[in-house]
Amino acid sequence: MENQDIVVLDADLSRSTMTHFFARELPERFFECGIAEQNMISIAAGLAASGKIPFASTFAVFAPGRCFDQIRMSIAQPQLNVKIVATHGGITVGEDGSSHQSVEDLALICSLPGFTVIVPADAIETAQAVEAAVTTHGPFYIRLCRPKSQLIYNEDYRFKLGKAVTLKKGKDVTIIAIGLMVKEALEAAQNLQGEGIDCRVLNMPTLKPLDQAAIIKATETGAIVTAEEHLEHGGLGSMVARVVVQNQPVPMEMVSLKDSYAKSGKPAELLERYGLTARNIEKAVKSAIKRK
Repeated sequence: MENQDIVVLDADLSRSTMTHFFARELPERFFECGIAEQNMISIAAGLAASGKIPFASTFAVFAPGRCFDQIRMSIAQPQLNVKIVATHGGITVGEDGSSHQSVEDLALICSLPGFTVIVPADAIETAQAVEAAVTTHGPFYIRLCRPKSQLIYNEDYRFKLGKAVTLKKGKDVTIIAIGLMVKEALEAAQNLQGEGIDCRVLNMPTLKPLDQAAIIKATETGAIVTAEEHLEHGGLGSMVARVVVQNQPVPMEMVSLKDSYAKSGKPAELLERYGLTARNIEKAVKSAIKRK
């Protein structure tokens, strides 16, 4: 049954975020806020305080980037039921350049108490993550990418909030990935299988709360590699490392954007330039295994 309390807000980007499809079907429940992302967050907070379930959508570079204070004060502190769906995350925004490439957003949003943070691996997982956000009270951040991405799952898949997904079993090393890097992790594992290296591959769609049990179990392989389209500090790698060091330290490598912003370019070229490919994961796996 349709949930009458769901409303959608956008900030002059509905053609890019695809919220215009919602606006076309339910115009009375769509709010175009214009180029005023901070106001959009405040309006969403007000709607949530009035009993609605607002989905506020814009580019990740703007929310949480431009709107961090509003998100912190108006959503995180009162723990309001606002769902922020940020598109165009990471460097695969491409030719728009560093001004629009959000590489700090996960560090920012994960710093806020009470937020649930999801980075889906494909469209099927995205749809189910949105459903989970509707039925779970509290603030959510769902990070999406810009380019078309390959499906990882089939229609039988069932997303479970806060749970990692084992995509491939393995005993020599565990690769933990999020978002677009899940596909790269699977490709790397397949290539390494031909070299006699047996990789376990975990998709960690819920970044917060983190599936600590899955990470601790992954330490049984003796080495862990993380892969993310985000800065090395403050994202998946940092969060996994904290769990590992507190429970069962093992060698770790992090495939991520290092301490720099990216240039303008085609998405595939940028992933190659900044070391976010299956080949880079393979190198990290071999390095981690050598340190076992």
